[in-house]
Amino acid sequence: MNPLDLTVPPIAWSSDEVASVEQVPVVGRADFRLRSHWRHRVMVDVIHDGWVIPAEFLVDTGGHMIPPDAFHEQYVEERDWGAAMVAASLAKELGVGSYTRVNIARVLMDFGRFPGSTAPRAQHLDRFAINYPFSQLLGHRAKRRLLTKYYDPISESMDQLVRSTRVKIAVHTYDMHNRNGTLRPQVSLVTSALGEHTEEVPLRVFDPLYPAKLGEFSCNRVLRDRISLTLEKSSIPVAHNYPYRLPEGGTEVRAQVWSYFNHLKQAFDGAFGDAVQDPSYQVVWDMLLDTNLRSTDSAALRSYLHLYRRAPEGKRRLFKGAAQAYNRIRKFVVEHQDDLVEAYIVSEERLSCLGIEVRKDLVYDYDGRGVPVAPRWDNVEQIGKLVARAVRTFLHEDLTHLEPGLDGAASDEEDSAVIRSESLGGM
Repeated sequence: MNPLDLTVPPIAWSSDEVASVEQVPVVGRADFRLRSHWRHRVMVDVIHDGWVIPAEFLVDTGGHMIPPDAFHEQYVEERDWGAAMVAASLAKELGVGSYTRVNIARVLMDFGRFPGSTAPRAQHLDRFAINYPFSQLLGHRAKRRLLTKYYDPISESMDQLVRSTRVKIAVHTYDMHNRNGTLRPQVSLVTSALGEHTEEVPLRVFDPLYPAKLGEFSCNRVLRDRISLTLEKSSIPVAHNYPYRLPEGGTEVRAQVWSYFNHLKQAFDGAFGDAVQDPSYQVVWDMLLDTNLRSTDSAALRSYLHLYRRAPEGKRRLFKGAAQAYNRIRKFVVEHQDDLVEAYIVSEERLSCLGIEVRKDLVYDYDGRGVPVAPRWDNVEQIGKLVARAVRTFLHEDLTHLEPGLDGAASDEEDSAVIRSESLGGM
């Protein structure tokens, strides 16, 4: 029985005609309902609990149907089982009305990666959006169509949602054990970009104007620690950035980079009003905000500026003007670097992106093949309540720069929520 009255995605994969990404409504009592100021500024999303493999991508390069046996094992292994249930519970408890869900199966396309084809033996953090084995089964035309028809619309939808978001929480689930057999923590909070620790990113992926300092944390550290404290006080062990950090192609990192460059654009436009309508500046901002690396025009300008390649025919004058515009923006950044970064870090508009990994066995019971057989609703509800309480406390109490009139006492209804403090069952 589903006591939360939540929509549960199908377990078996299908080729049903459904939206690639959708806002899934949630109803019911919101025990930790946010105040109206925050209610539409918190986004909960799930990108890896999809089940849809469109029929057009079940045909290989030779025109033959791809048998289910060719990808079933990877479908089961790749899917974040139960992530949508946890996201729905969290969204319901916060009273935000819905959560965002990508319905395309991860075995076909992983929206948490940059566009491209994944190699057969690629490590987890070395993957691209077109996942294995479809990266080997599909031809060039099918791959282009997959990215154009599905990846790009998902990006556009996410971009629109992020524009008004203050806190973005991406819900994932991960395996019970590491590859060496050791038990993983029940929950892990992922907030640090991989490149911050490998000295490769963001400078080699995103534009060098993006401050490396921002790669250390993709969200306000108080938010991360508030969630950790709330879970730990209920006897739920929490790890940080385990067993991996955020890949640069992940939505949390891309959204943070987009958010900062949008902050930079607003600051620059405020200082130099003459540049707002100038096409030379517009193509530079388009390049900086192209965080999913899908624009060929932005890629060409990026290589012109940083790899000193020739400008495309017919665009030499535009690119020359863009180089001058970029240098003016770079000079502005150099002169105001500390102020820009510090202002962004404490800004009311700063986007905090957090990835939450919940161990798969906490939200589902499985058969011997690793396929879910029964949801663990008590655990799903408990995790949703705990994280919602933490987010609410962060927004209502921890932040000291709330707008006037928003830091007063909560209503009796808002303060009436009571949460169990015992640990989750069966842990």
